[in-house]
Amino acid sequence: MSREMFSRESAGTARRLAIVLAVGLALAASSVALAQERLTPQTAPEGWVVIETPHGFEALSARLDEAVRANEMGLVTRASASDGARGQGIEIPGNRVVGVFRNDFARRMLEASVPAGIEAPIRFYLTENPDGSATLSYAPPSLVFAPYLDAAGPDLRAVAEELDDVFGEIAEDATAP
Repeated sequence: MSREMFSRESAGTARRLAIVLAVGLALAASSVALAQERLTPQTAPEGWVVIETPHGFEALSARLDEAVRANEMGLVTRASASDGARGQGIEIPGNRVVGVFRNDFARRMLEASVPAGIEAPIRFYLTENPDGSATLSYAPPSLVFAPYLDAAGPDLRAVAEELDDVFGEIAEDATAP
């Protein structure tokens, strides 16, 4: 093998190694950023309710399920990026979205506004904090349905206000000490 050929192969290997290292560092940095970012009242979108709790992530999730049932609502959907990541052998902080609604509210909502139906179920968002505690967040139903209120009128507003009370009760029950 000539010296020139060896130098070209070495340079190519060094470039590939540098790319692999750069990608690895970028992924590590994004994982650290993900683990350190926290949803707080100051970082949440305007109008959201954000409740920081002393409860651990799984405990808060169980408490939310119980509070939904106690307030006679339905657990409609559940999605978890952290559960999905764990299934691939990757650990990220706990993250779960829980969709909550009930059929009588759905019928009334649709009578008032078919386009508003895309918003159901309304979601609670659970996030694990770096200290092991968890936060419960949600956009109140009146905020979720706000884009539809002018066209839909008072019937949708009434549903949204009733749901604001129900979601507030669920959140209070789930996050109580």
